[in-house]
Amino acid sequence: MDETLLRSLTPSVLGILVRRGIDFAAAEDAVQDALVEAVRVWPDDPPRDPKGWLTTVAWRRFLDAARADAARRRREDLVDEEPAHGPASTVDDTLQLYFLCAHPSLTPSSAVALTLRAVGGLTTRQIAHAYLVPEATMAQRISRAKRTVSGLRFDRPGDVATVLRVLYLVFNEGYSGDVDLAAEAIRLTRQLAAAIDHPEVAGLLALMLLHHARRAARTAPDGSLVPLAEQDRSRWDTRSIAEGVEILQAALAHDRLGEFQAQAAIAALHADAPTAAETDWVQIVEWYDELARLTGNPVVRLNRAVAVGEADGPRAGLTALATVDDTLPRYTAVAAYLHERDGNLAKAARLYTEAAQQAPNLAERDHLTRQAARLNALGRR
Repeated sequence: MDETLLRSLTPSVLGILVRRGIDFAAAEDAVQDALVEAVRVWPDDPPRDPKGWLTTVAWRRFLDAARADAARRRREDLVDEEPAHGPASTVDDTLQLYFLCAHPSLTPSSAVALTLRAVGGLTTRQIAHAYLVPEATMAQRISRAKRTVSGLRFDRPGDVATVLRVLYLVFNEGYSGDVDLAAEAIRLTRQLAAAIDHPEVAGLLALMLLHHARRAARTAPDGSLVPLAEQDRSRWDTRSIAEGVEILQAALAHDRLGEFQAQAAIAALHADAPTAAETDWVQIVEWYDELARLTGNPVVRLNRAVAVGEADGPRAGLTALATVDDTLPRYTAVAAYLHERDGNLAKAARLYTEAAQQAPNLAERDHLTRQAARLNALGRR
């Protein structure tokens, strides 16, 4: 069973049902039923037209549910509009569906959560981690969003800012999480950049390209993480870096700075350094100051503390870190790094061990565990 194929077809099938007048919650239920049926049937009898098969089955599941629910009997007249058999349309509806899910009836945070769950393919746990909230809290938020849009027609698309937030979070999860969605996020952002002249759309595309350019160097052959300072820069994709920098420069020329442009500027400074030692950390701190002013995001202040530690020394970094919420994910790992730089190896080793226990994924946990073991070995010499 090709789970990647099923995941890639889901947004288009969902979009077809929504455009035919089915409310979002009912359409999502129907598509999920169709996916379950596909898992059962396809291994023994794969369809020639997977998208058309899913659309037909999802439509029939919706009709079955409508007939079973007296309150939905009015939808029975949609039977005559059942999609015809044969190849389905090849039009990519994914980006349009992102806009439709960012419905004006929802708050931006609810719209992002709903779209990530229904269209982006992320789990509730992954979305909760991105938002720094408990999984139960995020599950309630998504349920409320579904209830809000249930019964509404999706004919008033949401704003660009909400869609950008969704694409950014999908890219981040694809870049560092369990499901590879980074390339899909870049593809959709390219489509959006081609459709509208918006500096933040361009900024997000530049940011994605600059981060994705380093992907091949982020892991060793055994799958372990390679920190930025230790990466083999010859493995970076120079073509993507050049494209990202060009797009960023054009966006900054509009003089309408936004958070994605600021993040892309930081990524560009990392990409521009021939070696880790030649990184312009002073400029990076200045861009983090701009980013903190634009967003007020506590994670920005956490990352800024690392940059301050590189620009002005580990003591200055620890002073900056002292103003940050110590419950943030990766706070302990940052503290460990700065204490190691400051020469306090015993404390750094202990903090690396604590950080490993808090790590969100196996690769990060293993990396932090190795850091602690390295410092403990040094302490025994």
